[in-house]
Amino acid sequence: MNSRQIILASTSPRRKEILSLTGLKFETVASDYEEDMTLDLEPLELAKLLSRGKAEAVAKDYKDSIVIGADTFVVLNNELLGKPHDADTATKMLEKISNQAVSLITGYTIIDTANNKNISETVETKIYIKELSDQEIKGYVATKEPLDKAGAFAIQGIGAIFIKKIEGDFFGAMGLPLFDLSKALKKFGISIL
Repeated sequence: MNSRQIILASTSPRRKEILSLTGLKFETVASDYEEDMTLDLEPLELAKLLSRGKAEAVAKDYKDSIVIGADTFVVLNNELLGKPHDADTATKMLEKISNQAVSLITGYTIIDTANNKNISETVETKIYIKELSDQEIKGYVATKEPLDKAGAFAIQGIGAIFIKKIEGDFFGAMGLPLFDLSKALKKFGISIL
């Protein structure tokens, strides 16, 4: 039985849903960490840094807790693809990833605020996107799903119809790599089963 307070430093409904699959009791707390996607770092290092920043921003307010932070983004040929906030940007991003293999990189950090023990790791999942027609792109953008989604598509939504193949951690691609996270939590005395 886990008696420690566990905090997910995120208000992402997807991350909350994924962590709920473990059966662990946890609460979600919004992180006020300001992401800087322009830092000159390799994508894997950037993902770790951003996840750490999110976790640390929440951890400072808790004395004896396990805090989990995560950050996910899409990379195509070493270019970070952020979240489009309008239809035009989403359309251009979808045209760019059409018939390409993209990497979804999720960084995660766990902090034990009782002793400041922490770990930061990354998981990379390769997603192969089919060739998208102009009509498919236009129709998909009209659903508004691509807006505010890294890389302009949702692996767990309508965007799944564009995915030919996945190599790696499905949940990692959704924002929280359960396999790696559950192994790392054991190092903090948190067991799922």
